[in-house]
Amino acid sequence: MASEEAKPSTHWADYPRFLLRSLMLATDGSAKFYAWMTMLTAVALVGANAWAHQVTEGMIVTNMTDHVSWGLYIANFTYMVGLAAGAVMMVIPAYVYDDHEMHDVVIIGELLAIAAIVMCLGFVVADLGRPDRFWHLLPFIGRFNWPISMLTWDVIVLNGYLLINLHICGYLIYTRFLGKKPDKRWYIPFVFLSIAWAISIHTVTAFLYNGLGGRPFWNTAILVPRFIASAFVTGPAFIILTLQIVRRVTNFHIGDGPIHTLHSILRITVLLNLFLLGAEVFTEFYTGGSHTAAAQYLFFGLHGHYELVPWIWTAITFNTLAAILILSPAAKSRLWVLDVACLLTLVGVWIEKGMGLIVPAFVPSTMHEIVPYTPSLVEWQVMAGIFALGLMVYTIALKVAIPVFTGDVTIDNGP
Repeated sequence: MASEEAKPSTHWADYPRFLLRSLMLATDGSAKFYAWMTMLTAVALVGANAWAHQVTEGMIVTNMTDHVSWGLYIANFTYMVGLAAGAVMMVIPAYVYDDHEMHDVVIIGELLAIAAIVMCLGFVVADLGRPDRFWHLLPFIGRFNWPISMLTWDVIVLNGYLLINLHICGYLIYTRFLGKKPDKRWYIPFVFLSIAWAISIHTVTAFLYNGLGGRPFWNTAILVPRFIASAFVTGPAFIILTLQIVRRVTNFHIGDGPIHTLHSILRITVLLNLFLLGAEVFTEFYTGGSHTAAAQYLFFGLHGHYELVPWIWTAITFNTLAAILILSPAAKSRLWVLDVACLLTLVGVWIEKGMGLIVPAFVPSTMHEIVPYTPSLVEWQVMAGIFALGLMVYTIALKVAIPVFTGDVTIDNGP
């Protein structure tokens, strides 16, 4: 309250001081912090080396072909779009339902959205055979085929969502650093805009797929709600794990309230995700016809090819076990049970909305040929590098934001 009553004036030199303090916070820490960042840096460098090899030699170093032109990169892109959209699950209870406990930790979800979008953009760049032409995808700079192209819409909503979250997080952290009370006019409208925008990014991504008439596996209106449901599973699950780590390694007070709120959301969304998958399976196999060949290949194999069968049944097993654990009373009384369930659902949805969704649409091909696809070592290395980059961004963002929000670092104190 004292800082709010004082209302210190903003000086032109305050922002450079804020940036300097942020740099100090991002590069100073305990031995565990240095070990964590060193490991992520090493993995990121391995991924960067693999990507450089891919750029030099061409896409031939991947196992993608003319038949299966979207593989591990786009699978992860789809998953990360959902993770970014799912971060809004902290915003809705905090601002729509005025949950005061969620207000204190909502910044963690906003920062997750930023890191996830960074990874989305990384996978898009990795999938480009000519990354030097990436500028064509930039709004107002590249050559857009707007509004006809759904890819153009996807670029707009992803970049827009990134900018919205950067503004919200940057404004809230900076005003806390100055010891001021944030002006609601400068962030509340953007918070509500981010809710609608979060839904739009996964909706447009789904439209990008089910608008392709030559891929009957994606030609279903239920793809949009499936994407939204899976996003509202992965987002809360990842944030629950983050909250538990944060309150163990920092002095940021996080009660059980936000975790229980997100747990309550998961109790609904995990069942909805499984229900929508079941509805899709029923439609594919009960109606029959030649268009079920992709689903047949995915779930049971086709003409002696079973490459994706272990993937999808692992995903279904993990998601089912996660739902059982989340719905059990033990998940509320023993947080480690909830942690296990969150890990299972993160992996399960990653398979289901990745390899279990992208690849089967290309097999059999439009020429009715079965061309199996298994990611190459280069693709796995690039994927690991982008994951490491995203975790580095998320770690540094939390490392800067948490001391400011706890009051340990302000313009008048701190390192």
